[in-house]
Amino acid sequence: MRALVVRGGWDGHEPVACTELFRDFLEGDGFALTTADTLDAYLDDGSYDLIIQCWTGARFTDEQEKALVERVRAGAGFAGWHGGVVATGYQAAQYQYLVGARFLCHPGQFVDYTVDIENNHFLSDGLSSFPVHTEQYFMHVDPTLDVLATTTFTGDHGAPETAGAVMPVAWTRRLGAGRVFVCTLGHSPADLRVPQTRTIMERGIRWACGMTPDQDRDG
Repeated sequence: MRALVVRGGWDGHEPVACTELFRDFLEGDGFALTTADTLDAYLDDGSYDLIIQCWTGARFTDEQEKALVERVRAGAGFAGWHGGVVATGYQAAQYQYLVGARFLCHPGQFVDYTVDIENNHFLSDGLSSFPVHTEQYFMHVDPTLDVLATTTFTGDHGAPETAGAVMPVAWTRRLGAGRVFVCTLGHSPADLRVPQTRTIMERGIRWACGMTPDQDRDG
């Protein structure tokens, strides 16, 4: 199997350090790993089973966007986290449709909050809700997402209008023959080292590339 890791954009999200956390995991699962620091990697004719993107603030060309979306629609898995997937490509409607959400804000910057697990999802089996201290992403989301984890906003941190809003933290979705997995945690390597976050990420990546058989939500 082959995996393409596309990383770059805003340095504050440490795209190289964050993606390198998953190198041993991917290679241990048998992937031949290619890394790229250009969005033109999507124009290559390489046949990848999995694409991992960590690129905050990307502005895709029409050709880059089309190539990525068509590759996923044809069956490649797509996975990523945090701003590297949902705070990027704002002008690219088909990319936004692929991902299923777009970042708007994170009231209070770094705050304490709880990630609640959707226990009827087989990818979250055995996990329970857990606390984090990081950015709590408020987004516009596609209502068809298959949600693995959520967070509930309190209306604190100068954003009272968010009170009670339940926002997806991790989800899967389909695009044609392709599988997509996204997690909004992962501002830094420290976030991705939280055991529950790491577990969600690894399960989601394996699902995206077809290593985990699909199941009904209650299966």
